[in-house]
Amino acid sequence: MSKETDRFLAVPGKKIKLKDFSTSEAGNLDKEEGKALLALIKEKLSTYQETLYAENTHSLLIIFQAMDAAGKDSAISHVMSGLNPQGCQVFSFKTPTTNEYQHDFLWRHHLALPQKGMIGIHNRSHYENVLVCKVHPEYVLNERIPGIDDVKKMNKDFWKSRFDSIRNFEQHMVASGTKILKFFLNVSEEEQKERFLERINNPDKNWKFSGADITERELWKDYMSAYENAITETSTADAPWYIIPADKKWFARLTISQILEQAFADMKLKFPELPDDQMAKLEDYKKNLLEEV
Repeated sequence: MSKETDRFLAVPGKKIKLKDFSTSEAGNLDKEEGKALLALIKEKLSTYQETLYAENTHSLLIIFQAMDAAGKDSAISHVMSGLNPQGCQVFSFKTPTTNEYQHDFLWRHHLALPQKGMIGIHNRSHYENVLVCKVHPEYVLNERIPGIDDVKKMNKDFWKSRFDSIRNFEQHMVASGTKILKFFLNVSEEEQKERFLERINNPDKNWKFSGADITERELWKDYMSAYENAITETSTADAPWYIIPADKKWFARLTISQILEQAFADMKLKFPELPDDQMAKLEDYKKNLLEEV
C-alpha cells in the first residue's frame, strides 16, 4: 500500500534528477495546520522512542545532508524536541581532524553510530566524502591513500569504490539492527539566497554567515550533480534516501516527522515482558507494597 510520503523517496535503482523533485511543496496544508500535525506526531515519536529504548535490540540512525542554509539544524531541533535527550546521540561532522585523517574515511562515522536502544542523529555524515570531496577532490589527498597522490587519479573506479564502501557500511549496520533514514533537504538556489541575505541583514544571525558560503554557492551545479550521483548510488531498500522540499521549513519538518513515524511503526517495536517467574510474583510485590505502614 502506497504511503503519503512515498513521493519523496529516491527509488532504489532509479537514476535521480533533483529537478524532478519539488523544493517548495506544502501539500494541501497551511502553516498552522502543519504545525498542529507536527505537535501530534511528536507525541507519538516520544512513545516510540521509549519502546526503542526499553526493547534495547534496535537503534535508529537519522542522517541529514543539504546545502548551506537548507534548515538542517532547525529540522533537528523542531522534530526531535519531543524526544528524551538521554536516548539521543547527536553528531555534527566538520572537516576531519589530523587524528581522523590517520584512519579510513568511515572510521569516525563508525565511532558515532548509535548504541542499541538509541537514536543517532548525524548532521552531515559519511556522505561528505562523496559530496564535498567530489566537488573538491583535493581534500581527499589529506587521507594519504596509497596510489592516490593526484586528483587526476580519482577516476570513476575510485568513486565507485567509495560508493561500494558506503553501501557495505550501511548494509552491515542494518544487519546489526540499525534502522537508517537519510534525508536530503532540497532547498532552491533562490531560497538559499534569501536565507543568506537574512543572515547578513539580521545582526542576531550574522554569526551563521561565512564568506565561504558564497564560494560554495558558486559551485551549486557541481554540488547538485554530486548529490544526484550519491543518492542514485546509495538509496537502497534498507537505507533509503528521502528528498525533502525545504523551501518551507514547517513543511520539511512535518514531512520528516511523518517519515520517522512510519519508520518506527515498520520496526514493530515492543516493550519487553518480564520473565515468567517475575510475572508470577508481581501480585505478591504489589501486596507487600500496599501493606507497608
